[in-house]
Amino acid sequence: MSNGLARASVRFRPASFVGTFLALLLGAAIVTACGTLLQTGLTASVPPSRYAAAPVLVAPDAAVEITVKTGGDEDVESLPVPERARVDAALAGRIAAQPGVAAARPDTAFPIPAGSAPGVPGLTGRGIAALGIAGAGEKLVEGRAPGAGEVVLDVDTAHAAHLAPGATLALTGPGGAGTYRISGLAASPGAGPQQPAATAWFADQVADRISGHPGRVDAIAVVPRDGVTAKTLAAQVRQAVGGDAEVLTGDARGAVEQPLLAESRTMLTALGGSFGGIATMTAVFVVMSTVALATGQRAREFALLRAIGATPRQIRRTIATEAVLVAPIAGALGILPGLALARWWFGELADRGAVPAAVSLDVGPIPMLAAVATCTIAALTAGFFASRRPSRLRPSQALGAAAVEAGRPGTVRTVVGLLFAAGGVSLAAVAAGLDGSKAANTALGVVMCFLMAVALLGPWVAGVAAGVFGLPLRAGAGAPGSLAVDNTRANARRLASAITPIVMVTAFCGTLLFMQSTITHVTGEQVRTGITADHVVGSTGPGLPAGSADRAAKVPGVDAAVGVLRTSTVYRDGSMLGTANTLGISGDPAKLPAVLDLGVKSGSLAELARSADTVALDAGLADALGVTVGDRAPLWLGDGTPVKPTVVATYERGLGFGQVLMPRAAVAEHVTAGYDSQLLVADASGADRAAVAAALGNLSGAGATTVADRAGFVAQADKAQEIGAWANAVMAGVLGGFAAVTAANTLAMTVLDRRREVALLRLAGTTRRQVRGMMRWEALLVAATGLAVGAVIAWVTLLPITRGITGSAPHIPVGLALPLAAGAVLLCLGSTGLPARLLLRAHPVAAGGGRQ
Repeated sequence: MSNGLARASVRFRPASFVGTFLALLLGAAIVTACGTLLQTGLTASVPPSRYAAAPVLVAPDAAVEITVKTGGDEDVESLPVPERARVDAALAGRIAAQPGVAAARPDTAFPIPAGSAPGVPGLTGRGIAALGIAGAGEKLVEGRAPGAGEVVLDVDTAHAAHLAPGATLALTGPGGAGTYRISGLAASPGAGPQQPAATAWFADQVADRISGHPGRVDAIAVVPRDGVTAKTLAAQVRQAVGGDAEVLTGDARGAVEQPLLAESRTMLTALGGSFGGIATMTAVFVVMSTVALATGQRAREFALLRAIGATPRQIRRTIATEAVLVAPIAGALGILPGLALARWWFGELADRGAVPAAVSLDVGPIPMLAAVATCTIAALTAGFFASRRPSRLRPSQALGAAAVEAGRPGTVRTVVGLLFAAGGVSLAAVAAGLDGSKAANTALGVVMCFLMAVALLGPWVAGVAAGVFGLPLRAGAGAPGSLAVDNTRANARRLASAITPIVMVTAFCGTLLFMQSTITHVTGEQVRTGITADHVVGSTGPGLPAGSADRAAKVPGVDAAVGVLRTSTVYRDGSMLGTANTLGISGDPAKLPAVLDLGVKSGSLAELARSADTVALDAGLADALGVTVGDRAPLWLGDGTPVKPTVVATYERGLGFGQVLMPRAAVAEHVTAGYDSQLLVADASGADRAAVAAALGNLSGAGATTVADRAGFVAQADKAQEIGAWANAVMAGVLGGFAAVTAANTLAMTVLDRRREVALLRLAGTTRRQVRGMMRWEALLVAATGLAVGAVIAWVTLLPITRGITGSAPHIPVGLALPLAAGAVLLCLGSTGLPARLLLRAHPVAAGGGRQ
C-alpha cells in the first residue's frame, strides 16, 4: 500500500514535489562540484617533461612537517613550503659512486632578465652539467663548453638576437652580474612547463655562484648503466642519499618541475574539503528544511489516510518511499550542473595561476555517488522527522488536527534550539580570546549553531518579529499591514520556513564578504599610513638584484634606500602550521623608519643590522608564538630550512606589509629567485624629487627599472590579496546563490499552499489589491526579519575573527551591504508576488475547493 501511495502521489501530484526536487538537485550539484575539486586535489599529478629521460630523480622534501599528539595518538601535520626547496649539490658525488649509476647530473634553474644585447629575452640560467638532462636533443652543436667568464646560449635565442660564438653579453643573476663571452651554442628540445627554450648554460662554478643559492641545486637527475632497471637504480640511490633527500620515480618526478603543484593540491583539497563540508552541511540543512515543509503542507492528505485506517508505519513508509523515488533522480540530474560548476571553478583558478596548466580536473564516480547518497539520506531523515506528527495522530483526531496549524514548538525542539543558541554564543566567546587564525576556524561552528537555533526556534522568531514590526505595520500600512501581522502570528511555522533561508543567505554571505572587506580595508589603511618613502622602485623583470639598495643609496639626493625581498616563512601555532608574509630587508635597517613606519611596539628595528640571526615580528604573530624581544622565534624559511633567530623588535602593521622582517642575507639563499621586489627610497632634505626619480630610473639591474610614488606600493599590496578575495567571493556566491534559490523556492511553496486562505479572504470581501498588499507586507516582514537575524549572526561571528586578524571591528562597506539587503528584499517580493498573482486569477469558490 505504502509504495503504491508514494508512486501515485509523485505521478498525479508532481507540483507538490517540485520544491523538494529543486532543493535536492541544487544540493547534489554543490556536493558534486566540491567533491570533484577535492578528488582533484588528492590525485593531481603531472607527467615529467624535462626529467622524462631520467628514470630516477633526487629532490628535496618540499614540505614542513610536525608531529601532533592527540591523546595517545600521534598525527603528522604537513604544509608545502612556499619557496623552491633544494638539495645539497654534494649528493651528486655520492650518487655517482653507486655501481648502477651512469651519471648523476645536478640541475638548477634561475631567472636572468633581458640582457644588454638587443633582442635577448629573459633567460633561464643553468650549469653546463645539466646539458642533456632533457634528452638527446639537448646538446652542444657549435663551439665548446663554457669556462669562467663564458656562456653557452641556445641556438634559437642566439639566431634571433644575431649572436654567434665570440660575442659578449652582460647578464645578471640573483647572485651577481657580469659580462660573458659566448663560447658555444646548444640545441634545446623546446619550451616546457618549467623549461623555457631561452636558456644560458654557465660553467658549473659560475652557475653555482650567480644562482643565489651556492652549494644547493633543484634536483639531481640519475641515469642508469645499461641493463640496470629503474627499481634497482632507485634502491641504490636511496642507499646513497639516506634521509637527506627524496628519491622519485614515475609521475612523481613531474612535481619537481612544477613546484606550484604541491601548493595547488593543498588549495584544492582545502576548497573541496573545508568549503565542501560547509556546502554539504548547508545543502543537507536546506534539503531537510524543504522536505519537512513539503511534508507539512500535505498534513490533510496524511490525516485523511489515518482517518480511513492507514497505520503509522504505512504513513512513514509512504513518506520514505517518496523520498527514495524523488531524491536519487534529483541527485542524478544535479551531477551535470555540479560538474559544470567544478570545471568553471577549476578553470578560473588555472587562469589566475593558482593551478599549473598541466593539471587537469579529475572527474570520477565517487563525488557523484556521494552527492546522490547525501541527498537521499537527507531526504529520508527529513521525511522521518516530518512524518512523526501525522503518523502519531489518532484516526478520529487526524482531520481536525490537520485543519489547524500546529501550536508552539514542542518542548524538546525548543530545548534543543536553545542549546544550539547557547553553543553559538559560547563558541563566539571562546573565539574572542583566540588569535586570528584560530578564531577563523570557529566561524563555521558559530554560524551553523546559530542557523540550527533559528531553524528550531523559527516559530518563536517569527512571533517576536510580528510583535516588533506589528505596531508600525498596523499604524502605517492599513488593512493589508494588519492582515500581514495577523497571518504572521497565526502561521508562525509557515513564516519560519521562509525566514530561515534569508537568515542563511545573510549570515553566510555577510561572514565571507565582510571578513574579506575588513582585511582589505585594514591592509590598505596600514599601507597608506606606513609607507613614508618618496619613491618606490621596481622592475619589469623578475626583480632587482642584490646590491640595488646600496647603489640607490649612492644616488645624489637620496637619504635612505631600503630593499625589500618578499618571501614567506612557516610557523607553528599550536597543532597547526601557518605561513607568514616576510620581508628580507637590505640596506641600513636603521634607515627603515625613513621609508616605512611599522608602528614599532617594542625593541628596535636597527638591531636587524646586528647579525643575520635576528628577526622582527608582528605583535600578533609574536603573541601566537609566545615570544618577546630577546627570545628565539622558531620558524622555517621559505624553502623549509628551520631557524631560530633572536627577536629584536615587535610592530603593529604586519597585515599591510609582512608579519616577519629579517635581514636579506638570512633569506636570500632560501627563496626561489633572490631578487628584491622593490626599493623604498626617501629623499634628502631639499633634494629635487624629479631629478632623484630620473636617476633611480637609470639604476642598472634586472630588467627595466620603474619608479613610482608610494601609491605604487599600495597597488601591489592590494594585488597580492586578489586570489584570496576572489575565492571568498566565489564561496559567498555559491552558498548565497544556493540559499537564495532555496529561499525563493520556499516562499513560492508557502504562497501556493494558501489557496484556501486566499479564497476565504476573497469570499469575505477582501479585494485583490488588499491581498497583494498583504503578501507584499509579509514578504517585507520576512526579509526584514531574515536580514536582521542574519546580520546579528554574521556580526557575532565576524567580531572575534576580525579583531584577532586585524585588531579592529568588522568593516562593512555600504556599497556591499546595500546590494545584499536589496537583493534579499527583491527576492522575497518576487517570490511571493508572482505566486500570489497566480492564486488571485482563480475564482474564489474554485480556489477554495480545488485542493482536498
